[in-house]
Amino acid sequence: MTTTSTIFSIAAVERETRLSKDVLRVWERRYGFPQPVRDANGERCYPAEQVERLRLMKRLMDQGHRPGALAALAHDALAALAVPSRSVAADGDVADGAIARLLEKIRAREPAGFQHALRQCLARQGLERFIDQTVAPLTTAVGDCWEDGSFDVFDEHFYTESAERLLRQAIADLPAARQGPRILLTTVPGEQHGLGLLMAEATFALEGATCIALGTETPLLDIARAAAAYGTGVVALSFSASYPRRQVAPVLTQLRQALPDGVELWAGGAGIARLDELVGVRLLPTLDSGRQALAELRA
Repeated sequence: MTTTSTIFSIAAVERETRLSKDVLRVWERRYGFPQPVRDANGERCYPAEQVERLRLMKRLMDQGHRPGALAALAHDALAALAVPSRSVAADGDVADGAIARLLEKIRAREPAGFQHALRQCLARQGLERFIDQTVAPLTTAVGDCWEDGSFDVFDEHFYTESAERLLRQAIADLPAARQGPRILLTTVPGEQHGLGLLMAEATFALEGATCIALGTETPLLDIARAAAAYGTGVVALSFSASYPRRQVAPVLTQLRQALPDGVELWAGGAGIARLDELVGVRLLPTLDSGRQALAELRA
């Protein structure tokens, strides 16, 4: 490590790599990697090259590789293993039309061209179809590109920020609901991703619901207090695929206990995939299931 190398705290490494602090410490003992240095206070710090290696390992683990085998490989071998073996745009699971073209604009780092194309999709499709046919599949495709290494983290962040900005503007342009159910939307602490939340808000608003959006990472007790203060009949949460899966059920159970019995608790997003049914929680794996839940609430 050179003296000019960028150094990351363990908290920063957790954010950069999506590997928990506990995992980093266990790997350090078990595999001899990472190899942190210590700062003046004795806290673990990690050089940038180790952080990049950890990001590669996380990407490969998401593809099914075992951490012990990955830790034994040199960085060049990891990088070679992470090279995508196929083009995402050619994948039969990804639409070969507009989605593929949008992916290519992100990959080519054409911000103005991508944002213009996204606005054209919204104007052509209308908000509901734009969410269902463009934003939802494009978000999945961008995530796949990050996992197979064809997108960098900043590419994913650029896409997310562009889509969120456009959705916020489209939601603001909708007429205010007057008689619809009141839905409080937010995420729990530790869930920083808000794109799924905006997709849900737009979907519910289009169906005539009054949406009270708190943004991301609202403490659980504050969610319960806000539901009472706003008189909402529903609290809707979004969980992304990056939220720790083992924490989803406990946090939902804890919030369910804090909410009054008359307030429904809905949870959606990729993070609830393969989650078992929970008492007092309605799981919404798709936008259509959210529309159905809202229709039933009205009935």
